[in-house]
Amino acid sequence: MISRIDLRGDALPEGPALRDLLPRADFDVAAALEKVRPICEDVHHRGDAALIDFAERFDGVKLERVRVPAAAIERALEELDPAVRAALEESVRRARLVHREQRRTTHTTQVVPGGTVTEKWVPVDRVGLYAPGGRAVYPSSVIMNVVPAQEAGVPSLALASPAQADFGGLPHPTILAACALLGVDEVYAAGGATAVAMFAYGTESCPPANMVTGPGNIWVAAAKRYFTGKIGIDAEAGPTEIAILADSTADPVHVASDLISQAEHDPLAAAVLVTDSAELADAVEKELRPQVEASKHVDDRIVPALSGRQSAIVLVDGLDEGLRVVDAYGAEHLEIQTADAAALADRVRNAGAIFIGPWSPVSLGDYAAGSNHVLPTGGCACHSSGLSVQSFLRGIHIVDYTKDALAEVAHHVVTLAEAEDLPAHGAAIKARFVGDEQMSRGWKVPENK
Repeated sequence: MISRIDLRGDALPEGPALRDLLPRADFDVAAALEKVRPICEDVHHRGDAALIDFAERFDGVKLERVRVPAAAIERALEELDPAVRAALEESVRRARLVHREQRRTTHTTQVVPGGTVTEKWVPVDRVGLYAPGGRAVYPSSVIMNVVPAQEAGVPSLALASPAQADFGGLPHPTILAACALLGVDEVYAAGGATAVAMFAYGTESCPPANMVTGPGNIWVAAAKRYFTGKIGIDAEAGPTEIAILADSTADPVHVASDLISQAEHDPLAAAVLVTDSAELADAVEKELRPQVEASKHVDDRIVPALSGRQSAIVLVDGLDEGLRVVDAYGAEHLEIQTADAAALADRVRNAGAIFIGPWSPVSLGDYAAGSNHVLPTGGCACHSSGLSVQSFLRGIHIVDYTKDALAEVAHHVVTLAEAEDLPAHGAAIKARFVGDEQMSRGWKVPENK
């Protein structure tokens, strides 16, 4: 059901050579880009009419309008299962606790007497948020996108999720209920690349956004790439993935269940176990079969994911080698189930989120740890972070120097400007000190004419 990669015995290669030995899903965004280009441009030119046509083509729904009526959002919350509502409310509460602590404050540094640089943090003006609605419904993704944006102070938020034929062309009611809980009343029935194009270009019913965030399929990722430079994006999210670094102390029942939990997302989902214990590897393989058979989504998601080239059990000589492997892999979710998990976690450099020990499974982070589950995939954790309050903030430097403070450093500015063959830069400094006796530092001040 799941393949093995044996890296024991020989010295592990460095850098890209090690990454090339590890499993990864095929996810060709470049190829998808050419297919989403005409879709995005049709939305650009025809606006809501194109969105309505694509909803009929892709979702099998004939829409009268793209924007969801406020009454439908309110009704979804009124009709929500009380247990689901309570779970969503607790998820929101915990997410707010964590994300509120991420807020940044204005800070002023006095560089020299009379010279200061202040950095202020300003939220993006308008953000379009995407909640998938294909194989599964993700109200948790609504929370993970909306909460950090709200805590950042974004003044205008809109959310898109695919139209559902089973619900009269509206997004899934649990998505709408989550929006109502969070106070988001601008919601659109639009999915995939069309939703990203709607936010990027704007339409008759939806003003354009400055940024688009949220997970999605390859078409969403391709549309984000298409609009990079026109709008801000969080990431080109690929298939979800879990890596588990485990030793002989790990419980194979836990390890198998956590691998399956990610595999049930998508047939391209990656499930990777890295271990120095052949006995654990055998026990996990033995445990997978009965757990898979007892699961839902077996043939369409779990089995293809576990048996695909993106999933494997990787055997290493020791935990030091295991750390090198998981750092090279750069997992979206990294569980550490070892005798000294916290100490090992402290040594990890590349991961979207780290889950320590047997009582911190990825499923907890998906819903109610307080952390964010919108995380870098495809190895991008080596250079990118998950979604946070900072994702929605822009740092602006404010420079405030007095005449004396400028005079003290002016000769350095002029020297560097001339070294870069940009004499007008230096002249802009010199022009401020025409006739000033204190500026006799070896450069000629231009005369007033």
